[in-house]
Amino acid sequence: MRRPVALLLALVALGVAIMFAGIGGSTTRVTSAHAGQLGIDDELNDEQERLISGFAAFELGKTGNDNPGNPTNPDTYVPRGSGDCTNNVSSNIKVNQNCLNLTDPNLQGRGQAQNETSISVDPNHTQHLVASYNDYRRGDGTCGTSWSTDGGRTWNDSTVPNNFTRNPTTGVAPRIYWEAGGDTSVAWDSKGNAYLSCQLFQRGPATAADIPGRASGFFVFRSTQNGGASWNFTGRPVFETGVQRSFLPLEDKQFMAVDNNSNACAGSPTTVNPGSTCTPFQDRIYVTWTEFAPNGSAFIYEAYSSDYGEHFSPRHLVSLNSSLCPNDYGLGTASSCNENQFSQPFVGKDGALYVIYNNFNNPETLGNTPDNRNQILLSKSVDGGNTFSNPVKVSDYYDLPDCATYQQGHDFGRACVPEKNATANSIFRATNYGSGEVNPTNPNQVVVTFGSYINQHSKESNGCAPTGFSPATGQDLYTGVKTPGACNNDILVSVSNNGGASFTGTTTDPRALPSATTDPGQATSDQFWQWIAFTKTGKLATSYYDRQYGSDEATGYSDISLSSSGGSPTYAGWNVYRITNVSMPFPTQFPEGGNSAGSVFYGDYAGLDADTLAHPFWSDTRNPDLFLCPASVSTTPAVCGGTTLGTTLNDQEAYTANQSVSSSQ
Repeated sequence: MRRPVALLLALVALGVAIMFAGIGGSTTRVTSAHAGQLGIDDELNDEQERLISGFAAFELGKTGNDNPGNPTNPDTYVPRGSGDCTNNVSSNIKVNQNCLNLTDPNLQGRGQAQNETSISVDPNHTQHLVASYNDYRRGDGTCGTSWSTDGGRTWNDSTVPNNFTRNPTTGVAPRIYWEAGGDTSVAWDSKGNAYLSCQLFQRGPATAADIPGRASGFFVFRSTQNGGASWNFTGRPVFETGVQRSFLPLEDKQFMAVDNNSNACAGSPTTVNPGSTCTPFQDRIYVTWTEFAPNGSAFIYEAYSSDYGEHFSPRHLVSLNSSLCPNDYGLGTASSCNENQFSQPFVGKDGALYVIYNNFNNPETLGNTPDNRNQILLSKSVDGGNTFSNPVKVSDYYDLPDCATYQQGHDFGRACVPEKNATANSIFRATNYGSGEVNPTNPNQVVVTFGSYINQHSKESNGCAPTGFSPATGQDLYTGVKTPGACNNDILVSVSNNGGASFTGTTTDPRALPSATTDPGQATSDQFWQWIAFTKTGKLATSYYDRQYGSDEATGYSDISLSSSGGSPTYAGWNVYRITNVSMPFPTQFPEGGNSAGSVFYGDYAGLDADTLAHPFWSDTRNPDLFLCPASVSTTPAVCGGTTLGTTLNDQEAYTANQSVSSSQ
């Protein structure tokens, strides 16, 4: 991916200087086996290609699940006695309950993996939990779900009936059959119903006027009074593109929130009373997303349902025009905040709807300067999602570095979390994003956490300096990316105590913001993919992948940690808990090949919810991947594990834990 031409030309000289200074690495692209095939990559403009979610890029790109992927087979096979039906690992609880399918060795991950996890606790029955994830068990990606009735100690799987939905276009085929899906999220209403948001799409191309071809859309499924054990059919459309022959417009990266306050305001008011403990919009379901349009824009939209997910409103523009967005990339759109991604809606007890999102129209993107920061914006609705305020800056942040530059050409066009070593193990695409919540004990307090590669522990004074954008990919460049003790990603905290009107990060540089990752070892190691949740009593928890333990930072292994805070105006004090008892290897399913055994797709996010306990939910790689042992057709079939470049190949499975949340303040 490249930045738009005007910005790209300004960056070329900087990129050349960086390369000659020895700061950057190779940007020679690892060749895809399907480089000649058409994918969504061919329709996105430069900025859109940077912003599209990892899930959509992977599924709709040239190496998507409709292709066999790179023909990457294990180097060696290791016989095993039986298939893998592993369950819990110490106090870590396996959520998806299947035994691992044996897949063809050049299809590692297909038919197997679970990633991009979301979890939610029933606010009225905290022993009831529902979880969702991208699920590859059927071969292609789809929306997977599990449910628990004992506080997350044991789980059962349920099946989402998402093979087809009704065609919204009259006079043509009555059904749309979907090829794949994912990007899930789950939530509960105040009446005990659970909801699943699921993205569905086709890869096309269309072959007749009534064949949707490359359609995409979002659908909400309701589990009616049985806690996620089953789902309604068909799913109800939030927004769908209908028949189209191109990939664009593409509806991408949706998230869902439900106003499940049990205290409905009397008298049916139509707007929020700020700071109130009652809501005018009880059980309203909100979905926000990004639309990648043919004109090059990437706006954030929202739609809502006020009838338990049966029907959804017309969509509303969230990312409105603002002086915070001076660079419109020459697109000439009505709103200057036209390049956005990774929206997340969340609701306060007073019924106010907040939507945070990453924005890339900030002033620093206009000039030829090394500063490559972007910004997280927040838009607020007090009338149930019908209109939104102008955006407020939550904070600036610095995204993760260009993968190809620092990881020997791997995962070209995407950012990743490079390990501090000469190896190229950690090549899965990753980005920093925000996660927000409103304090249930104080409706005026809004907290947002987010990752930033420049922070109080990772800045110029210890050898980590931003150096602009890669002219080849448009992703961020820094000094010290592969140097131990220099660059590392932190989870930062920005707080509003006035209902989102301003934040501690609005005028504070990321180098000075407090971090939720306060262990000594976290000052020199990477933490990423965080999510936050409040307990009912107002304690704040954030979970994340953590490389502070053992040799994680050098090898690209990771653990799961959770930080908790009792609350203050700034949330400066935290307790840190290690959730995984043994480090997880870098993922190997969905490999790119070449000189790395690493995966290019491990999901885009990991979930968390809390009641009296915190329930982090992640994709785990501690169990082995399995294959059919190579043999002649007359040999009795047997199960094998495998290795590539000396790395034991592993599975991606969904795991959770039940962690007490204490206060450090």
